Amino acid sequence: MEKAIASHRPASSPELDPTTLSNYKAFSFGTTKLSFKVDFDKKSVSGTVVYRLENEGGATKATLDTAHLIVTAARVNGAAAKFEFDEKSQFLGTPLSVALDGTKSIELQLDFATTKDCTALQFLEKEATDGKTSPYLFSQCQAIHARSLFPCFDTPSVKTQYEFEATSPLPTLMSGRPKSVDGNAYKFYQPIPIPAYLVALASGDITKLPIGPRSHVYSEPSKVHACQHEFEDDMEHFLQAAEKLVYKYPWDQYDALVLPLSFPYGGMENPNATFVTPTLISGDRQNVDVIAHELAHSWSGNLVTNCSWEHFWLNEGWTVYLERRIQGLIHGEPTRHFAAIIGWSDLENAIRAMGDSAKRYSTLVQDQKDRSDPDDAFSTVPYEKGFNLLFHIEKTVGIKAFDGFIHHYFTKFKYKSLDTYQFLDTLYEYFADQKAKLDEIDWHTWLYEPGMPPVSPNFDTSMVDQCYILADKWFSAAKEGADYHGQFKALDIASFTANQSVVFLETLDSFNKREDFKWKDHPAAVSALSEIYPEYASSSNAEVLFRWFVVQVRGHNFEYYDKLGQWLGTVGRMKFVRPGYVLLQSVDRDLAVSYFKKFELSYHPICQAMVRKDLGLA
Repeated sequence: MEKAIASHRPASSPELDPTTLSNYKAFSFGTTKLSFKVDFDKKSVSGTVVYRLENEGGATKATLDTAHLIVTAARVNGAAAKFEFDEKSQFLGTPLSVALDGTKSIELQLDFATTKDCTALQFLEKEATDGKTSPYLFSQCQAIHARSLFPCFDTPSVKTQYEFEATSPLPTLMSGRPKSVDGNAYKFYQPIPIPAYLVALASGDITKLPIGPRSHVYSEPSKVHACQHEFEDDMEHFLQAAEKLVYKYPWDQYDALVLPLSFPYGGMENPNATFVTPTLISGDRQNVDVIAHELAHSWSGNLVTNCSWEHFWLNEGWTVYLERRIQGLIHGEPTRHFAAIIGWSDLENAIRAMGDSAKRYSTLVQDQKDRSDPDDAFSTVPYEKGFNLLFHIEKTVGIKAFDGFIHHYFTKFKYKSLDTYQFLDTLYEYFADQKAKLDEIDWHTWLYEPGMPPVSPNFDTSMVDQCYILADKWFSAAKEGADYHGQFKALDIASFTANQSVVFLETLDSFNKREDFKWKDHPAAVSALSEIYPEYASSSNAEVLFRWFVVQVRGHNFEYYDKLGQWLGTVGRMKFVRPGYVLLQSVDRDLAVSYFKKFELSYHPICQAMVRKDLGLA
């Protein structure tokens, strides 16, 4: 192992985070006090942050991350302090330096306000909400957007306890345990140290209902009952399974907020206030595993954290692994393997879609020392390639032995941030008696080489075989020009779960990779699919509907071009929006650009920026 990683191992671990401009290594951190005042009219948030620091390195100044922020005052131990903005970085913002007074124990207070260029916040007019009665605000700070919300040491290497307060005319949630409400003032406390990217703020016409003995779902009143229905059967089962796998849930309450349509991710694991996409609310309870993923983050990512975004796979690979183990404990091992098969397909598609950029962005350990934007590296790779590495280790040492390592790992690094090399050292220390087996793993290729993993996993295919068989029948029928209506019936898919439909449709699309076959050359087959399985076109499950669009658009069924464009105006989740516009661009660039310009302002700023790059408009 050591030979495989020697040229990459830093002089000390955890290694420095290259995506922060702060001098965070000079200090140790106490509790942070953070207060916000929300102004819906001005679409801004102002406030004060107070850091309690120990100046371990004798620094003469504290340098913090900012981006597009106004800073109006700085105080050190109660006295006004000199501060200045340093040279702006192309992607990482503008560092703020504050002169220190020479004392070791420091209370650093900064007054600030956001600007219209803040990338962490999205303000929605009331017309853009479900209820259309009140405006709405929500934040998204991962990866490095907290610095546009408040001056901070914006690195996952810095974790502090927080005392939060937010003043807003509308109900408010933050990533802490609710403490009190006094008029428009909402107070929260987060006793577990968290990094800046997990600071979260949401305010709007929000109400809640229980989904378990220690869980609530929040949303706008118009859909809160639908949200409750979606999650209430599974939430406590997920918690109990996760506790069995790792150890007791440490955050007291697990609550989730279902956001308006423009939220760009499937979920964001903000502690005590997971933010989730409304695309989960399909009525069939078949997308609820996203909640299992965000819950797993309570241990992986939130409690044990990657030290920088170069090691993002430690957050997401572990989380996908735990999510699927939770599925296996509740639904059985075939279900875990079924989800892994879907993930493997997603990974193949994602790497193929990267094109030439896969050389950089499909490695498990990323190199961001050129101080590039870590959002550019966001992809399926850390999730699915990371999962497959952990799955491969599990198969190498045995699942029972690996279960012991899970508990050990999350205990050893609890409240800490680490890099890949600390993970590897801990793995080898724990499995000292299996070193020879671990050395058989091709660590260099897994961690540093682009492309798919070097090992093809041997998944249990029992739940996917019928999907493959049906897809193969369609493939053969299309090549032969068969009587589609005589050979296929609506009953073919009547017993399919949503995930089985996803696999069936993805398998159909996979035939486009063949040199000798493209669905666009078989329009009768593409039309027959639409006629025989009409329920796909009207599915309320976004995962299914998106795959249906892929099959129809790649099959050059022209009526679906505008249908896809219109649908992209109803979702904000980048999982669908980004590949959706790329797909539409592949058949009609002008149409893709026109739909994006039509809906651009309804998307989150992060999503807007990514799609502009995807369409070559940046």
